[in-house]
Amino acid sequence: MSDKYTTWKTLRLLWPFVAPYKKALIVAIFGLLLNAATDASLISLTKPLLDYGLMDKNYSLLMIIALLIIGLIALRGLSNYASTYCLSWLSGKVVTKFRQLIFNHLVRSPVSFHDKSSVGDLVSVITFNTQLLSKASSDALIILVREITYAIGLCCVMFYGSWRLALVLFIIVPLIIFIAQFIAKKFRETIKSMQKGMGEITTAADEMLNGHKEVLIFNAKDYEKRNFGQITDIVRRGVLKIELVSRLSTPIIQLIATLGLGFILYLVASESLDITPGSFTVVFSAMVAVMRPLRELTSLHVELQKGAIACESLFGILNAPQEEDNGTIVKEKVKGSIEFKNVTYTYPTRNMPSLIDISFSIKEGQTVALVGRSGAGKSTIASLIPRFYDVSQGEILLDSINIKDYKLKSLREQIGYVSQRVHLFNGSIADNIAYGEKGLHSREAIIKAAKLANALEFIDKLQDGIDTEIGDNGVLLSGGQRQRIAIARVLLRNNPILILDEATSALDNESERLVQEAIETLQKDRTSIIIAHRLSTIKKADRIIVINDGKIVEDGNHESLITQKGLYSQMYKMQFNS
Repeated sequence: MSDKYTTWKTLRLLWPFVAPYKKALIVAIFGLLLNAATDASLISLTKPLLDYGLMDKNYSLLMIIALLIIGLIALRGLSNYASTYCLSWLSGKVVTKFRQLIFNHLVRSPVSFHDKSSVGDLVSVITFNTQLLSKASSDALIILVREITYAIGLCCVMFYGSWRLALVLFIIVPLIIFIAQFIAKKFRETIKSMQKGMGEITTAADEMLNGHKEVLIFNAKDYEKRNFGQITDIVRRGVLKIELVSRLSTPIIQLIATLGLGFILYLVASESLDITPGSFTVVFSAMVAVMRPLRELTSLHVELQKGAIACESLFGILNAPQEEDNGTIVKEKVKGSIEFKNVTYTYPTRNMPSLIDISFSIKEGQTVALVGRSGAGKSTIASLIPRFYDVSQGEILLDSINIKDYKLKSLREQIGYVSQRVHLFNGSIADNIAYGEKGLHSREAIIKAAKLANALEFIDKLQDGIDTEIGDNGVLLSGGQRQRIAIARVLLRNNPILILDEATSALDNESERLVQEAIETLQKDRTSIIIAHRLSTIKKADRIIVINDGKIVEDGNHESLITQKGLYSQMYKMQFNS
């Protein structure tokens, strides 16, 4: 068992999720108890049936026993149905609640958490591990309640039949417990590796589907098939190992129980015991029947291991820090002045800072372009303003207020952001333009935003126009079309601050010209931060800040920077003389 997530800790953590549905749990437990009691009672009726009914030819007693058997069978079926239904209903509720909770937590997790987490692993936790925890918990409950009750009931029946023969249990039970503990030790690492394998399967499938064109162009089909085959084979072997170990316990337990039965027959055959046919039949039947609960009890540790491992991954996510949102300031619309004061930032996965003691200010309504070589820190600056990441040192002010003092929702409502990697959602073009604010904007406003972004040029050619379904991440659109929809999404919101991180990078020259005109119109009376490799798109910016190795090396307008003959001038000449 995990040192971190023991059985009792797992149960304590699960209880808040089960507590709202405790009535269903009580009914399920009562049904399991009743089910086990009826099974044991049916076997106990063998003694009076043989000794007093058949041997004494007491037909009235036989009729009573027959009615009792019918009643017990009916009660057994009813209790089994009630317990199964309640457990299924309860498991469904808990799984749904867990999945929603995990999803909600991931939505509120900082970007830095997602940067270092595998998408496949996270999807596996939401889908596989939640189901694993629920099934393991319900299976463990069934074993704990029904099988233990049934085993105790059968032991009582055996003592009722013949206490001398029932003493054989004291030999069998310790051996069964030893086997159960041995199997539990073998399971933990296998289950953990299988859980990891499920995440790798999801990741491999996701990467192949999203990068299918790259797979084809680089002739990597055989590599992908081989890689996926290796991953699935590891999972297959893990499942097989679990089956081998768990199934091995069944014949071993049966062998031990059979030895117990043989010993009972030996005692009866040796005439050392004076026992009636009814008593012998009860003990013998109970001994055979007890194999099932004993066999199931060996899997109890296995189910608890599964639950503990699943619990570890689930609560590992739930205990991960969420975005820090301690601000209290809420503004409907800010003026838009921004100031960086001695800002240093280091990504959690890196040793060297991406930004070093950066200081600059942007006046409200001003358009500032950030330029520099790849990896210079331009996108990092853009990511710090909406607090995708929080500064390591220094502070960022919006309207002279530290951005940490704003409520995150209010801060991000001020910012229109288009990144170089556009993500669209499965749905219509209209849904994507109005994403996050569906129902708040009229169809006319959505169409107007699309027009300003020069998106109607291709939208009007589609059969369903703005209602066209674009597939997962806009797979049915070209890169330039996807970029224009993302720009239209920002145009619709009319934010006072614009951040355009390579927003025109995927456009052809004609589309870039038209979108650039729309952006220039939009920039009026708004604070705009533009990151661009194409220096032709930022020539009209009020200021151009040149970043190199995380530091500001030049600051001025296009003309002044050209005359300085520094890094900007070199970059400009390289682009236009190449």
